[in-house]
Parts: sequence; structure tokens; C-alpha cells
Amino acid sequence: MKTWFHSWRAAIRIARRDAWRSKGRSALVLAMIALPILGVSALDLTYRSSELSPAERLERTIGAADARFRDAQVGGVPIFQDPTGEMSTPAKDYEDGPWPSGPTDVAKTIPAGATVLTDALGSAKLTTTHGLLGAEVRELKASDPIAHGIMTLLEGRFPEKSDEVMATSHFLETSGLSVGSTLSARNFDRPYRIVGSYELPDSLTTDQVNALPGAFLAPYAKAVEKAGLPAPDTSVTYLVRKSGGFTWNSVKEINAKGVSVVSRAVVLDPPAASEVPLNQKDGWGGDGAGPGPGAAELASLATVVGLAMLEICLLAGPAFAVGARRSRRQLGLVGANGGARSHIRAIVLSGGLVIGVAAAVIGIVLAVVLTLALQPVLEDTMSQRFGAFDVRPLELLGIALLAVLTGLLAAIVPAVTASRQTVLASLTGRRGIRRSSRVLPLIGLTALLVGGAIALFGSMFSEQVTLVAAGSALAELGVVAMTPALVGLFGRTGRWLPLSPRLALRDAVRNRGRTAPAVAAVLAAVAGTVAVTTYMAGREAQNRAGYEATLPYGVASVFVQEEGGRDVPAVREAVQRNFPVDVRADVGRISVGKPGCPPWGGEGCGRYEVVVPPANECPLYATVPGGGDASEKYTPEQRRKLLTEDWRCKDSASSGMYVSDGGLLIGDAKLLQVLGVDDPATVKALADGRIVAFNRALVGKDGTVGIKQITDIAAADKASEEGRPVPGEVSSLPAYLVPGDKKTYGLQALMTPATAKAAGLSTVPLGLYVSTDRLPDSEQRQKLDSDLAKLGGNVEVHLEEGFVNDYGIVLLSLVVFAGLVTIGAAGIATGLAQADAEADLRTLAAVGAPPRVRRTLSGFQCGVVAAMGVILGSAAGLLPAIGLRLTEEREQIRAYEQSFAEGWNTDLTPPDLPIVIPWETLAGLIVAVPLGAALLAALVTRSRGALARRAVT
Repeated sequence: MKTWFHSWRAAIRIARRDAWRSKGRSALVLAMIALPILGVSALDLTYRSSELSPAERLERTIGAADARFRDAQVGGVPIFQDPTGEMSTPAKDYEDGPWPSGPTDVAKTIPAGATVLTDALGSAKLTTTHGLLGAEVRELKASDPIAHGIMTLLEGRFPEKSDEVMATSHFLETSGLSVGSTLSARNFDRPYRIVGSYELPDSLTTDQVNALPGAFLAPYAKAVEKAGLPAPDTSVTYLVRKSGGFTWNSVKEINAKGVSVVSRAVVLDPPAASEVPLNQKDGWGGDGAGPGPGAAELASLATVVGLAMLEICLLAGPAFAVGARRSRRQLGLVGANGGARSHIRAIVLSGGLVIGVAAAVIGIVLAVVLTLALQPVLEDTMSQRFGAFDVRPLELLGIALLAVLTGLLAAIVPAVTASRQTVLASLTGRRGIRRSSRVLPLIGLTALLVGGAIALFGSMFSEQVTLVAAGSALAELGVVAMTPALVGLFGRTGRWLPLSPRLALRDAVRNRGRTAPAVAAVLAAVAGTVAVTTYMAGREAQNRAGYEATLPYGVASVFVQEEGGRDVPAVREAVQRNFPVDVRADVGRISVGKPGCPPWGGEGCGRYEVVVPPANECPLYATVPGGGDASEKYTPEQRRKLLTEDWRCKDSASSGMYVSDGGLLIGDAKLLQVLGVDDPATVKALADGRIVAFNRALVGKDGTVGIKQITDIAAADKASEEGRPVPGEVSSLPAYLVPGDKKTYGLQALMTPATAKAAGLSTVPLGLYVSTDRLPDSEQRQKLDSDLAKLGGNVEVHLEEGFVNDYGIVLLSLVVFAGLVTIGAAGIATGLAQADAEADLRTLAAVGAPPRVRRTLSGFQCGVVAAMGVILGSAAGLLPAIGLRLTEEREQIRAYEQSFAEGWNTDLTPPDLPIVIPWETLAGLIVAVPLGAALLAALVTRSRGALARRAVT
């Protein structure tokens, strides 16, 4: 008794034999399916292998210790923490009082009898063969068994003496040093010998140097302070090993002393959420209901996978159709010997099954091999080492089933078409009269209209962007369904074409089963590209219209805020050497406290403020005694009137580049020249020793500007929180208010070094402004960056280039991608057309057509498919882009109206989001891509075909 199993086994054997006989076509389809499977499988293996287990994560963070103790810096008050020890907050609410801060003696919280290893982390500017390099300095006895797993020794040995260090491989590569070299630090002449190289498994690109505890950071801090500079901050944690480890109850007891703990036992066996006090605290709980995390990402992934499968099916479908057509005699013999239509469908479907299984096996095997072979490269790219090489059989099986499903889907339409052919037509090789379906175009037209309506509704009336995307996708599928009918409409233009393109177009129309899927594949790729480029072109136009220059065109600003501007002379020399400097203006800033204090303060450092007289303060931002928001006592209409009509609030809303606190700089008239301020009275006032003010809110009724020096930052912060005047010494200096509304790019006030010195203000170099003869090219910028990197500090460089389109390279990449997909799809269709039309080509040769007709016909066949797909795809891609732009405009208008109703609008013009059609991109796709595809196909096609015997009928 013959069962379905026997018939399918025979069908699979026939399909396997046909696939082996037609190696070229089979390899093409197999590659199309296997390549995405290879990529997805490799991505899965890479992701799973890089995803560390809790045990692997603990080994890299706490080594072989049972816990890591860290000071929460809350002055020892009780805290709540999460089980992983990553988040913590004071247990008590401090809404009405100052937030607790300050160190805690962590050593007192470590249980007696425990083994402790200190782990200190700081920073320093280390000497290299190129200059200086800012790097981390870590003091940890890496050879101790407790630290095993935190660092991986690559070369040499661990430090054993106080004058020995080891460095990460990335530091050695960047610095030009090697094992055996010596290094020191800036302001620190003590030499250290590098005895080993190591890496941090979780951060391969970290520049770090490891020393024994107490061997580097403490003496380096003393040397820096001796040089009159603030010592760098150092953080210390404690690796603790104790018999029995630390349970969750132990962790909570330690939390009560203001110390957070990363416990091995707790991380490996975390407590229930109800047992974590942090979850019960307002704003920290994790009991909210809602959709699972990553729902949007999963939906996006499913969409991408679905579109990829559709693209593959559209490209692979014609190959199975041609295979079935070339095997029509064999299929006819199956029917002549009693085979049913289901058997013929099974044979063609088995071709998809065989190719799908082969693609799955080859793709997954290659993914495993390549992932293993490229593991070092992948790890370097992700900047972390893999954990165990993690192979998830169920996930790989799911990916394999996806390949099989893709192969079967691609073979469905050819299988149905082949089963409908009569036995006589199959045996004689006659194709008969084939009519295209009249139902499919109607379904496609319906989908196009419904999808367009949904996208229009989403863009005009709804706030859901997903409606626009869903409607656009449905409309695009409708266009795909209408492709056979649209191909027929294109065929009517053949009467005006010369011989070769007319033959190519006629062949495409007559063989719509082969042409339509290829055109649809091109359509899908081009539609996505056109949609993205149209959307980005609109964003570019919007950004260009809203762009505000931070400096005059061609002007560069260079600031150094560390170490009291010690590196400014070297930076100035580097800029002069590498940039085409026209005018250079050196600037400085006010410094409060000991020399070398940074603007953000620090131990022994203060700050300054440019005092705004109470009469000049905007009422919306005025200080409220006892704290609070001054704007709350005004109605929306009053707020809007203040922001649009009161000069105090309008000026306070002005924007510009950050230059220093209060926008005050120390400089001379050259800065005015660089910034384009050419008022002679302003230059004269600056030379006369007055502060030049560009913001009238800074100038009091007596014509002076007040500068307050704050030495006690803690007291100042407390006074500010309580709404009291900030204590400090105020120096009043005569000022000149520059008339008019001059654009000064963030500069609010300027005074000369002599004026500052006369007022008793300490100043330090900050940097420079330079105007250029011409905009520096890429090579000059790279040389400047290289010279600045040798200083090892944080140098802030900004060059005003005008509006720069950030999307240019993205648009070009998308066009290239669409062009490659288009040429690939058209080439596949052309190759299949040649295989399918050998008889027609032989007929042309027999009636005297010259050999070049074969080449030109092949080129026009490829060009026709590409042109039809590009034209339809360009039209289909405009809908989603326009819909998304309209949706964004509605959202911004709604936000504008809400802000207007609340009285916070300074601009009375509603937002306008332009819709820009990228005509250059469309022209490139419509003209260049089909032309390139045609030329490529013509070049790779042989002029003469092989002779063949007459087919036996």
C-alpha cells in the first residue's frame, strides 16, 4: 500500500536529483536563503556567547571574593539597595531637607575575621613615547587569589615591588610602550617599570595601569598638590572573603551603615521582589504592570524578518518557476504514468524543501565555524570577551525552520502553476495561452486603497505612528499584488521602442510569472529606500532652517579647563601650527581659590558668579525666599506676555555657546574682531578698563557689573536651595553696555586682564578663539587632533562649519544598497529569462539576427525589470515618508499649543515640518540604476550561444 510518505519520499528524491543536475540555479537560490540564515545564526551565537551568566559577571567584577563593599557617599545614613548592588538610595526621604552626603568608614563595617583586599581607582596623565596619555590607575594586588578573574595576564608577570606596574594591552598599544619600558606621570618624577601586560575581560579598550596598593596614587596626589594643583579623585572599594558569604539579611545590615554590597550569594540566588525594601520606596518599585520589556523591539524584529522572507521568496520564486518549466517533460511523464496534480505539486515543493534544508544546514554550520574563527575580531569589536561559547539548539532549530519555510513559500506559486499544466502541453513543450489572474489585481487594488486610507487617517487624525506604518505596508503589499497587471500595462509602451527593447519588454510581459516577482523584489527594496530618503530629506530641511551658528563661519574656539589652563600654551602652538589662522584671540577665566582650580570647583576651590541686579531679574526666574517656583503665581497669559514683551525675560532666554560661568571672559579687542563686533566705542571702552557687557540684565542702574567670589561652595549651595542670598565677596566694576542687539555667540561680558588684576580678581588661561583664512581641511584637523591627544588632557575644540548634513552618508549608503539589490534582482530575472528563452534566441540566430542581438537583448531584459521595479518602488515609497512627516508635524503642533496654553511660548510661529522630495536620489534610482543594470548584464552575456539539437517531441 502506497502512502503519502512514499509519494513524498519519491518527490524529494526527484527534487534532490534535479537540484544536483541544475547546480547553478540551485546554488543561486541556496545562497539567497543561506546568507540571511548565516547572518541570523551568527548574530544569535555572538549575542548568546557575549551575554554573561551571573557567575561569569561576578568573576569579572569581584573575582573570587564573596562580596565587594562600596561607600554610598551618604554620610553613613541607612540606605536601600537592589540585590545586584548597582542601585542604592537613602532609606529616609529628604524632600524637605538637604540630601545627605559625605564619606563613610567602610572598614568598620567589614566583619571580623574576613579577608580584605583593597581596590583603589584614580587617574593620571602618564608619559608615553608620544607625549601624555590620560589613563586610569588601579591599585589592586592582582596576584592575590581573591582578585582572580578580574584581570587576565597576557604577558610578563604581576607587580611585586612598589616601583613596578603592569598595563593593559590597549594602553601599551596607544602609548607606544611595551613590557620592560618605564613610565611616569606629569608632575610626578618617580619612574615605574612595566613588568606585565593584562586586559580587563569586560572592557578591552580601557587604558589602565595597575600597581600595588599605596604604590602610586597616594604619592602622586602629594606631588600634584605640591605643584599647586588639585589632586585627582580616588575611589576605594573592598573585596571581602568570609566563611559562609553574605546573605541578603547580612547585606541589609551593612546597608544600615551607609555601605552598598555586591554579594555573590545574593546575585546568584536573589531574594523575592517583596523582600527588597528598595522596591517599596516611591519611584523605585518594580511592580508596575504593563507589556513586557522589549515588545517594540520584538515587533520591529518580526517586521524585518517578515520583509526579508518576502524579499527572498520574491527573488527565489522565479528560479523554482524556471526549474519547473525546464522539467516540464519530466513532470508530464509523471502525469502520464498516473501521477496526480498533488504529486506534481509535491515534486516542485520538494525542490523548495531540499534547497531550504540545505541552506539551513550550510548556513548554520558556516555560522558556527565563522563565529569561532572570528571570535577574537568580534570580541575586539564589542570590547569584551565572550563567556562560554553558548549554542542554543532550540534557537538554531527555529532559524533552520525559517530557512525551510522560506524555501517552501518560494516554491508554492511555481508548484501550483506546474500542477495546472496539462500532460499534453508538458510533453510537447507547448506553453499554451496563459491568462493572468483577474482576482489578484483587484485584491491588490483593494489593499492599496485600504492601506492608503489607513495611512492617511494615521497622519491626519490619529496620534499613532504605527497606523501610518501599517497602512503603508498594506498599501505596498497591494502594489506587489498588482505587479503582474502593472507589468502588462508597461508592455503597451513597446510599440514605440526599437527591436531589442521591444523584444525584451514583450518577453517580460509574456512571462509575468518570472518577471512579476523580480519586479516586486526591486519594488520592495526601492520603496524602503525612497521612504527613508524622503523622510531624511525633510528632516534635513527642517534642521537646516533651524540651525543656529555657535560661532562666525570659519572661527574655532579651543578651551582647556583642567589644571588652571596649564596646557593652553601648548594648545595655542598646536592650533597655530595646524590651522590657517588669520586672527588669534587669547582668553582666560576668573579663578577662585588656590591656583589650578577647575571651574566646577573641588577641594580648596571656589567659584564666581556675575551678579544680576534684582531689578533686572526676570520675574519668572526670581529667587523665592524659602525656595519654590516664582512662575507659579502667574497665569499662562501673564507668563506669555513676560516672555514675549519683557526685555528681562526675553534676554534671559537667549542662547549661545557655553564659554564660562555667567558668559564672562578675560580677553582683549582681538576677541571682538574674531566675533565680528566692530563697534569703535566698544573697543575704546574695553581699552579704558571697563567691562564690556552685551546683556543689559548684567548692568545695574549705577552702570556697574558685580562679580561675586564664592569661597564656601557648600554654604552657597545650601543658601541657594533655601532661597537665600548666596554669601560671597562682590566686586563692582564700571561697565559699558554695547548698544543694539549684537550676536556674540554666548559671550555676555568681556574685560581685559589688566581690569581683572586691578579689581583683585585672579585669572588663569582658558584657551583661544581663532579666525581662519579658509576652512581647515580634514588633514589639518586630524593633525591638530593628534597633537592635542599628546597632551593627555581634555581639550574642547569647536570649529564653525555652518550647517552640515549628518544624513548625507546615510542617504548615499541607502541609494547604493537599493542599487545593489535592484541590480541583483534584475540580474537574477535576466539569467532566468535567458535560461527560459534559449529557444527564442536560437530562433533569432536562425533567421539571421547578428550575434550582438543576444547581448543587447540580455541587457534590455535586465534594464526593463530594473526600470519597472524602480518606478513602482519610487511611487510606493513616498506614501509612508509623507505620512510620518505629517504625523510628526501634528505632534509638534500639539506640543506647541499645549506650551502656548501654559504660557511658555517665546515664539508665536507654530512649527512647520517641510516635506521634501529627494529628486536627486529619485533621478539616480530611476535613471542610473536601470542603466547600470542593463550595461552590466550586456557585458557579462556571451554574444554567441551554444548550438543544441532539436528537442524531441
